[in-house]
Amino acid sequence: MAQQILILDFGSQYTQLIARRVRELNVYCEIHPYNKVPEITTDIKGIILSGSPCSVRDEGSPDVNTDAFRGKLPLLGVCYGAQLLASKYGGEVLPSTIREYGRANLDHIDLNQDLLKEMTYGSQVWMSHGDTIKELPAGFEVLAGTESVRVAAFKVSGEKTYGIQFHPEVTHSLEGKILLHNFVVGICGCSQDWTSDIFIDSTVASLKKKIGADKVVMGLSGGVDSSVAATLIHRAIGDQLTCVFVDNGLLRKNEYEEVLDSYMHLGLNVIGVDSKQRFYDALVGLTDPEAKRKAIGRVFIEVFDDEAHKIDGVKWLGQGTIYPDVIESVSVKGPSATIKSHHNVGGLPDFMKLSVVEPLNTLFKDEVREVGRALEIPEKIIGRHPFPGPGLAIRILGDITEEKVKILQEVDYIFIQGLKEHGLYDQVWQAGAILLPIQSVGVMGDERTYEKVVALRAVGSVDGMTADWIHLPYEFLAKMSNDIINRVKGVNRVVYDISSKPPATIEWE
Repeated sequence: MAQQILILDFGSQYTQLIARRVRELNVYCEIHPYNKVPEITTDIKGIILSGSPCSVRDEGSPDVNTDAFRGKLPLLGVCYGAQLLASKYGGEVLPSTIREYGRANLDHIDLNQDLLKEMTYGSQVWMSHGDTIKELPAGFEVLAGTESVRVAAFKVSGEKTYGIQFHPEVTHSLEGKILLHNFVVGICGCSQDWTSDIFIDSTVASLKKKIGADKVVMGLSGGVDSSVAATLIHRAIGDQLTCVFVDNGLLRKNEYEEVLDSYMHLGLNVIGVDSKQRFYDALVGLTDPEAKRKAIGRVFIEVFDDEAHKIDGVKWLGQGTIYPDVIESVSVKGPSATIKSHHNVGGLPDFMKLSVVEPLNTLFKDEVREVGRALEIPEKIIGRHPFPGPGLAIRILGDITEEKVKILQEVDYIFIQGLKEHGLYDQVWQAGAILLPIQSVGVMGDERTYEKVVALRAVGSVDGMTADWIHLPYEFLAKMSNDIINRVKGVNRVVYDISSKPPATIEWE
């Protein structure tokens, strides 16, 4: 097993960011709910306790038996994690007189401490807490503070146990990476050898051992995740893998033909299935986003199952599940509230009787891209924007018709091609168009029109957990609006979405 850092999640919105920062140090880490602590094996070199929306003063607030590992392994409590350590061992945590949220500066800091070395006086950090550590337990010493927070960092004397009141994982903590490097590499002694090449070699070896001479079938989407997963499996077992690419009638314009061609050039054994009408029939009259998702998922499984049964001896289903899918399907208090259903997580219908193989389920999206480049997958696949599993169905608000799909395909095509032609595509994490369930008055020539409205959406992100809207040039947006209205019959108004995630989501449905 690779060396790793164990992150115990108390429900913070930033927990995945902690993992991302540790991975950036080329150190493997895993997130586990605080109430499902895995066995502490010798490959675990240190433990991080995450933040939480809860207060340690609340009845029934998240807790963990820290005695099981405190003093035996390096331990770092972040925000709630720090307050939990202070509270559990006799300190006092009280409500802050003023809720501390935002930038602060460490105005006294012990730079001789291993956790804080190479940091600077006045270092900017990001606070997000409603409680404050008023008194530390006996044997705990203050390492840093701010103008309004006396205990911004602490250490337990004689132990590699630390707590910090701020969030080093967010970019607003300007020296957060230094602190995490100090903890993960310096204090925990991790060797920074978890790379794409190591991942590929170990994964291919594991797949060969797991699958043996069995056959695998896998549904491809044209996206990065399924493409990289299929290539890894193919490298391990060759033509024992059969891939299925389904045209659900909800793909981008020309995508079915272009993606099929790309897969053929990768040497994958791919079957293309045109099932457009089957999906359109299943979507008739559905307007609720979850109902649309479920109908598409059901029909996909039916189509996929039909194809899988044509292949003799299939025992495995390959999937492009990535780590955020896994994390978001298991919250710290059981299944989390459904924002939207994940098509990659949640098991299979009983009738399929296939075991699942998910070679990417420990990777974040940008790590998947790094692995894809190491596998020499073409950049047009690796650099492709994420595209939702249900396709354009969740970018058409309201019911789905073939006519609406064709309108949106044309709008989307003009927008995406425009981004590419103007050198903007690679500056954007994800982009697309949304067909709104409203009509607006317009004038074309001397005639009054009453036609459809489309919204354009382009966001920047690292991994989709948070996203900000892209400030596309006004001249470019003006050209897109003009091209769309002139070239797409049925559209007479174009708007641009300037909402960030949170509070909005990237997709509208």
